[in-house]
Amino acid sequence: MTYLPVRAPGGRLFIGDAHACQGDGEVCGTAVEYASETTIRVDLIKSWALDWPRLERQDFIMTIGSARPLEDATRIAYRDLVLWMEAEYGFDRWDAYMMLSQCGRVRLGNFVDPNYTVGAGISKKYLAPEGK
Repeated sequence: MTYLPVRAPGGRLFIGDAHACQGDGEVCGTAVEYASETTIRVDLIKSWALDWPRLERQDFIMTIGSARPLEDATRIAYRDLVLWMEAEYGFDRWDAYMMLSQCGRVRLGNFVDPNYTVGAGISKKYLAPEGK
């Protein structure tokens, strides 16, 4: 699932180009792009305010930060991930930071636009309560 912040009443969703594959960073400004027909389902979650995009799979969660310099994009992504772990998974803030220092993962999504885009994530196996 992809969770996106809505910052304006009546906000619109635009879908970009489809990628068959893309290396980390999209360093030359393009990926292997192809024509596609895409079907999406959009649900509005009114009670959940987000500052930055979030991604969730069955086994992994990730937050996205976008800024310049690269360090700021990384800080944004990790800070939002810490807040998510605190709010939804019961972590103490400092325990979440320590867990991410040991088990966190970073993906570089974009080096070619004015801002850099970074995803910070963690496997859900580290988020489950003990014994589950």
